[in-house]
Amino acid sequence: MSPEILHANLACIETLLQAPNSVSVHKKKWHTPFVTIYCYRALLSIYQNTVTKKGNIEIPLSTSYTAITIKSEIGPFEIERASLVQLVKEKNLDQLQQLGGVDGVVSALKTGVQQGVSNDDKEIASRREVFGTNTYRKPPTKGFLHYVWEAFQDLTIIILMVCAALSLGFGMKVHGAKEGWIDGLSILVAIFLVIAVSAISNFRQNRQFDKLSKVSNDIQIDVFRGGRRQKISIFEILVDDVICLKIGDQVPADGLFLQGHSLQIDESSMTGESDHVEINHDHNPFLFSGTKVVDGFGRMVITAVGMNTAWGEMMSQLTRDTNEQTPLQARLDKLTSSIGKVGLTVAFIVLVVLFVRYFTGTTKDENGNQEFIKGKTKFDDILNSSVEFIAAAVTIVVVAIPEGLPLAVTLTLAYSMKRMMADKAMVRKLSACETMGSATTVCTDKTGSVYRPSFGMEYEISGSPTEKAILSWAVEDLNMDMEETTRKCSILHIEAFNSQKKRSGVLLKRKVDGSVHVHWKGAAEMILAMCSSYYDASGIIKDLDDRQTLEFQQIIQAMAASSLRCIAFAQSRVQAEEVEDSDGHKTMKEQGLVLLGLVGIKDPCRPGVKKAVEDCQYAGVNVKMITGDNVFTAKAIAAECGILRAEHDMNEAVIEGEKFRNYTEEERMEKVDKILVMARSSPFDKLLMVQCLKQKGHVVAVTGDGTNDAPALKEADIGLSMGIQGTEVAKESSDIVILDDNFASVATVLKWGRCVYNNIQKFIQFQLTVNVAALVINFVAAVSTGEVPLTAVQLLWVNLIMDTLGALALATENPTKELMDKPPVGRTAPLITNIMWRNLLPQAMYQISVLLILQFKGESIFGVDDKVKDTLIFNTFVLCQVFNEFNARKLEKKNVFKGIHRIRLFMGIIAITIVLQVIMVEFLKKFADTVRLSWGQWGICIGIASMSWPVGWVVKFIPVAEKPFFSYFKIKTYFR
Repeated sequence: MSPEILHANLACIETLLQAPNSVSVHKKKWHTPFVTIYCYRALLSIYQNTVTKKGNIEIPLSTSYTAITIKSEIGPFEIERASLVQLVKEKNLDQLQQLGGVDGVVSALKTGVQQGVSNDDKEIASRREVFGTNTYRKPPTKGFLHYVWEAFQDLTIIILMVCAALSLGFGMKVHGAKEGWIDGLSILVAIFLVIAVSAISNFRQNRQFDKLSKVSNDIQIDVFRGGRRQKISIFEILVDDVICLKIGDQVPADGLFLQGHSLQIDESSMTGESDHVEINHDHNPFLFSGTKVVDGFGRMVITAVGMNTAWGEMMSQLTRDTNEQTPLQARLDKLTSSIGKVGLTVAFIVLVVLFVRYFTGTTKDENGNQEFIKGKTKFDDILNSSVEFIAAAVTIVVVAIPEGLPLAVTLTLAYSMKRMMADKAMVRKLSACETMGSATTVCTDKTGSVYRPSFGMEYEISGSPTEKAILSWAVEDLNMDMEETTRKCSILHIEAFNSQKKRSGVLLKRKVDGSVHVHWKGAAEMILAMCSSYYDASGIIKDLDDRQTLEFQQIIQAMAASSLRCIAFAQSRVQAEEVEDSDGHKTMKEQGLVLLGLVGIKDPCRPGVKKAVEDCQYAGVNVKMITGDNVFTAKAIAAECGILRAEHDMNEAVIEGEKFRNYTEEERMEKVDKILVMARSSPFDKLLMVQCLKQKGHVVAVTGDGTNDAPALKEADIGLSMGIQGTEVAKESSDIVILDDNFASVATVLKWGRCVYNNIQKFIQFQLTVNVAALVINFVAAVSTGEVPLTAVQLLWVNLIMDTLGALALATENPTKELMDKPPVGRTAPLITNIMWRNLLPQAMYQISVLLILQFKGESIFGVDDKVKDTLIFNTFVLCQVFNEFNARKLEKKNVFKGIHRIRLFMGIIAITIVLQVIMVEFLKKFADTVRLSWGQWGICIGIASMSWPVGWVVKFIPVAEKPFFSYFKIKTYFR
């Protein structure tokens, strides 16, 4: 019976193992453990049925057995995801060899090295399902309630809530349930509005920054799909994609090296080691996501994406700091702290005065009766009055502290970031928006170099703009057959372009005769120095003597003077023993070459670049060109762009990088301001220039696109990288990415930076006017009469108007041409200028004067009772801020209404503020502690408030000194 049982169970096992491939991936995951369990139970059954007992004697099983290997297969691929992931993570060369090397892995993934992944949607979907996507799990974003809770934790809000609760309790006890709840609930509602607005603003800001973060992380990767090289998003990378890597690229996912030359990787982001790692087939073919290419180029095949990479695991645990504080915000925090201390002092004095007047019997109620009589006044009444006094004092602190300043900064930065994106500038660091407004110098590379292919070209040419231009010329004008040329030789070694040597070369072997040749191309004078002979027009090789060398040099200079970038080509046949050095490394001959020829490439200025340079110069910003081209090309391009003009002293304005580098530190500091063009410069020269300028007090912006530009981009106050030609290393080192690689966009960024700074100053002037007026009015009234004319609810309402609606109105204005009429503010300019003090102090004095007149003489002047008088004060005070908001639009211009019809948001906010104020006065009487006003009384309020306009117009005739006001006192202040 045993053989039959065994046969039957094995048949079942065989049936299970031969399950059809049509089973879905998820079902296959259950298939393997199910087979394992079934096999175990089947074999156990065989064992139990085979072993028979006769008395105490057991017949043992035969020692023969059948071994069954269960092959785990995921989808249509012949290798497991876990194996691929661990292969690269552990750098397991032994496992790689067992899989048949890199070729074996590629074969198992069913793709081709040349073709890459198919463009078939089903195959792409299958790979995503099996191997995952190239995205990372992110910690959950903060929800709206988080920001509500954050707003609740503000100390002044907590104190006000306690006061509101006490006011509610004692009010109901003293005045009964019908009216006792009004004061306490009014304060609570006002607090709720302040918290809601703060939470909504912070929540929206966080969401907007998340969106911008996604855009900045969406890197475009060169990949082969269906045999065609194309660019796709880094998030669309799949396992087995063939990726092209070059200097400055970020490795998009884990993978294996396929082919390439001189590929070196910076793995410091993963290992912390600063030494560059050489990638090769034999010893280290492993590439890790998040690392950077620092030299060479190559291709790789992706083996793991997203969360299956070590980079993905690390990134998923990191949270982005959305509370990044810019330098301007730090200065405003100090300003807020200083004003807050003044507010606390005033509030404490007011509180002491109110208590002293109350307990000395000076304070009277609405009927003129003494509020406190020793031995007769109930404890509940004393406590209720104390709560009112404390609430009034705390509210003074709330109004005094300009909490709207951080909100205004956030609003204007978020708004400008969004608008700058539409103007082809992507902000990576928030501080760059405001710092750009202070820029005094822009160090830029050449302002052209964009390749445009001819319509209907047969070949799809890739590479740098220089290579594209040369190849397109060779294919179209010289009728070169690229495919035939490529088939005739095999590449032995490539030296990628180096910005210091300014050349690139290739070592190749001709298939027809096996001869080895070295070819170089690069800066003409550099290549010429490597040559000892040349081809003449007839193709005959001749010696390169001094006379002929001078002739070639003159040709190069003539090309350069015509704004042409001169490129030279040279080659030489090399012997087999010259190909490798003693260590087995490939070497390339660098002397005794044969000059093949010279070509001149036109590097034209883009339309609008000259105008942009002129705009920057007119705005007081120095534009310096730092380039690797020779001095003649650099001078010609600089003159074409308007950087160099006839009146400049060329001996001082133009210099070569080596000469600048060899200056003493004192000489560099003396000459750096006069230098306008630096030719034949290295990345170190650019860095040295930036450091010198910063030491002299300049705020420096630097443009760059190469990996070697990274140090200068980081050192600069504002790093500007190029979005098209810029490497990922350059982009990560920069603060702003110029998406269209156009210098005209740099001028636009400069204008936006000034707009941010100007908008913040407008709001500071507006808010400080309110702060000064509210503090002085309440202080004087409390000290003289024992009453605070503006109640807690009314002051919270004013706080809401100026903090939120005022910030929204003034912080979101677009840049104007007027911003470029003034010189840059530089690094040390005060935040609150003399012009702002001139504007805000007279306005505050006017408001204080008219409101104190209303406080002391309002009843007799207008023949109204105390309640109407208080409402007139509150209404006039709010309307004064509305009218003064127009004055704040222009810090220096007398015509504050210019362009007002185009700013719909500003006019909308003014309208909303007026409507809400009408509702507060006329319909929320108990909530706001007001009474309804007649048409005539509304006219009085509007008339008084409208006088803010002529006051603002008149004070702008007053001249102001350039020296900051507080510098006369020689004291440290935070108004700078």
